[in-house]
Amino acid sequence: MLPIPDEVLKPFDAILEEKTIPRVLRSEYRKWLRYYLDFRVKYPPPNSKSEHVRLFIEKLRSKNQPQDSLEQAATALSLYFTLQLEKRPDGANGGKEEGERVLSEPVPLSVSAPPTTLRTGLKVEVDSPSNSSEGNDGGAGSWKEAARAQRPGRRYDEMRFREKTQSPEWDALIEKLEAEIAARHYSRKTLIAYANWGRKYQSYLKDKAPQELSAADVKDYLTCLAVNCKVSSSTQNQAFNALLFLYRHILKQDFGHHKDIPRAKKSRYIPIVLSRKEIDAVLKHLSHPYALVVKLLYGCGLRLFEGVKLRVLDFNFEAGILTVRGKGNVSRTVPLPRTIMPELSAQIETVKKVHDQDLAMGYAGAFLDDSLDKKYRNVAEEFIWQWFFPQSTLTFLDQAKEIRRYHLQEKDVQEALFNAVRKARLTKRVTSHIFRHSYATHLLQAGYDLRTIQTLLGHADIRTTMIYTHCIPSRTIKEAKSPLDF
Repeated sequence: MLPIPDEVLKPFDAILEEKTIPRVLRSEYRKWLRYYLDFRVKYPPPNSKSEHVRLFIEKLRSKNQPQDSLEQAATALSLYFTLQLEKRPDGANGGKEEGERVLSEPVPLSVSAPPTTLRTGLKVEVDSPSNSSEGNDGGAGSWKEAARAQRPGRRYDEMRFREKTQSPEWDALIEKLEAEIAARHYSRKTLIAYANWGRKYQSYLKDKAPQELSAADVKDYLTCLAVNCKVSSSTQNQAFNALLFLYRHILKQDFGHHKDIPRAKKSRYIPIVLSRKEIDAVLKHLSHPYALVVKLLYGCGLRLFEGVKLRVLDFNFEAGILTVRGKGNVSRTVPLPRTIMPELSAQIETVKKVHDQDLAMGYAGAFLDDSLDKKYRNVAEEFIWQWFFPQSTLTFLDQAKEIRRYHLQEKDVQEALFNAVRKARLTKRVTSHIFRHSYATHLLQAGYDLRTIQTLLGHADIRTTMIYTHCIPSRTIKEAKSPLDF
């Protein structure tokens, strides 16, 4: 493959600098331009450049290039044709072939831009809240659409509750709700759930003024959920708690004693538990690092978000203890499984290598909770604060002009686990939380008392832990013995 001519490469590098394309991405842009120039030599161009680019994108797709690479290639070519347009002495439209359209501005990288592979094998994804290629009538917009032609479905935006509606009063109410939840340091999932229920409540009441709301509105809405929507008891109770928070802390009014508001009775849920044979069958079909994540979920009784958010400093290998930061920022300690100590040590070495590469390339380190990086200077670059399961992509912060690394995404683990369970051909419905259930049940079978299991799981109420007594047959020791005889 021939290199890019200097008369093309120098202006292309200049426009990359002008458009503030991150330096870590520029080698990828040059690669796609070089591929395109080679493609243009091998295949005669059609009547229009836009059609030629579409064929080039289809060629990349036939080579099984991922969707994010197709989008980046389309962006690189839009920059290239911007240079060609600027070289025309007859203006933007002069000398254009029929059907050809040239974009006057390159397709910007959006918030949802997928990761792009770097030369080092790592990946970078760009977070740029401003700039969007939506609605652009330029030719490169059509190239972008060609790259997205086979993308299934619509991307889900979990923060849709922030979108403005026809009721400014309700928009202000949701903003107050978000601020109140942030002030109480509730989790992001709680914010999303409560805000979404607020928006659903607004839609049900057809933008009724917030100051006119009453307990009767809540009763009607919860009744509608149960009778018309036929939601589960847990969904109805979540809606009740969200509206209770909205009334008490935002509207500053109460339901009273809630006697007139129907509450769904919770159904008795018996957790699904896997045997050791079934767990081993699933692990056999998992690759690294997902296999190690699942081993920690089962071996330490972790929730999925607790597993992916582990940091290096959480591991105490000498004492064999893992510190877990659970729900509500409540920490607990659990013993580390001895059988996977070599794998954990190998993962630490992998994190060291990734961390050294990040520092060598000038990255700003890992993401931190709250404002630790503001309180302690350069703490994000310290090794102990790095994620134990670092994401293979780097995130470029457009406002701060920084590149940071996030942890492994929950959805990636869930997708890998789904495929592994399907290959194992189990007869049970398996999710990531099933391994936590299996951990508690197997401890109970081994003779551990409920109070110890409650502490290891981080349950606030012993009644939550007692549900695992329904998973195993009752076994009691009838003969009483003195502790000295144990």
